[in-house]
Amino acid sequence: MDLLRCSGVRFPVTPLLRPLRTEIRPCFAAVRSSLSLPFPEHKAKYYRELEAAVDVVERACRLCVDVKSLLFSDDDKILEKNDQTPVTIADFGVQALVSLEMNRLFPSIPLVAEEDSSFLRSTNLVGAVVDVVANKATFRDEVTEDSVLKAIDRGGKDAYNFGPNPATYWVLDPIDGTRGFVKGVEALYVVALALVVEGQIVLGVMGCPNWDEDYFVSCVTGVQETRNIFSKSGMIMVSHVGCGTWKQRLSDKLTIELSQSWTRCSVDGCQVLKEARFCTPESQKWESFPLSSSFNAKTDSEKIGKGDILLVPACCGSLCKYMMVASGRASVFLLRATTRKVMKKISGYAPAWDHAVGIICVHEAGGKVTDWEGSSIDFAADQVARRTIFPSGGFLVTNYILHNQILGLISSNPSIN
Repeated sequence: MDLLRCSGVRFPVTPLLRPLRTEIRPCFAAVRSSLSLPFPEHKAKYYRELEAAVDVVERACRLCVDVKSLLFSDDDKILEKNDQTPVTIADFGVQALVSLEMNRLFPSIPLVAEEDSSFLRSTNLVGAVVDVVANKATFRDEVTEDSVLKAIDRGGKDAYNFGPNPATYWVLDPIDGTRGFVKGVEALYVVALALVVEGQIVLGVMGCPNWDEDYFVSCVTGVQETRNIFSKSGMIMVSHVGCGTWKQRLSDKLTIELSQSWTRCSVDGCQVLKEARFCTPESQKWESFPLSSSFNAKTDSEKIGKGDILLVPACCGSLCKYMMVASGRASVFLLRATTRKVMKKISGYAPAWDHAVGIICVHEAGGKVTDWEGSSIDFAADQVARRTIFPSGGFLVTNYILHNQILGLISSNPSIN
């Protein structure tokens, strides 16, 4: 694979406008995922959509592993976007692959995704993205520079104008934790795809190619378990409204086939706040959270004293923290929202793709997600593009049992909130 093949071809970006209210009309092509779903079709209204989402996320994970295996042999393969967030060939490749495959199967459903092709068009890496997408696409011969660029822009910021009416659309984060992707083999990153129907998240799929189950067990318990050949085999997590959240290990480096066994996910049963396991973003210090006035945070489970809580490390991005809460590896995930001034008022905001899949996975595992005032997250608040959500203060993700207690502590510390 020539990851640095030059391309001088450029194509104009044409905004795509679709009907605001969209009926789901799948094209029933074969779905080739090796992972069958853990519940019968008659119990899941969006079974075919979920089946297709699992397939494309699995393939996207394989794309990421392939690119990452070559990433560190040449520094030129790591780029910087204008906002200084590292972005890779895999980031654009995943978005193009998901857009192509889901548009082929469900052409009436728009895509809301993180990237657009404007940056990629200014580089010599279009051909490299075409190569990695063609390697995983259903119809390889149909993958061209033109189709890949248009597929990326199908999810970009200028692609759709939804308006105030209810809408059905996919939400994609091609790689959540791109910093983790470029850090090395130990850092976590997630491929995430969700379906929103008239404001409700109805299904979600997250793939984490290098999820290390043994590592999280040792972080939570303080006991280093004997590692086995599947300990870093990665994980795929799926959720469907009313059907629960389930997980299954991917193969080690996605090359070893594993048995088709799903495990149902449940949040932990912690009822005492000081015994809870917390995770927070690496970029936000514990002292910036309202709970810091009541508890100190420690990362060593053997040194937890009176007035301390355990902070479990989890790099990188938001969605791996949602996975930790949904799988019972953490009790609470706290995130302070980015703020901006609108009409002289400070308001919080966040990208929809950083949270959509995580929210349904936690909810269906028995947990709860709200903003810091206890309100549900409104995915229709951005009436034009459905790209932004507006939590008050930040996000509170819990095992449900502790939720109201933590909301009380947040509201009682307005100087920090």
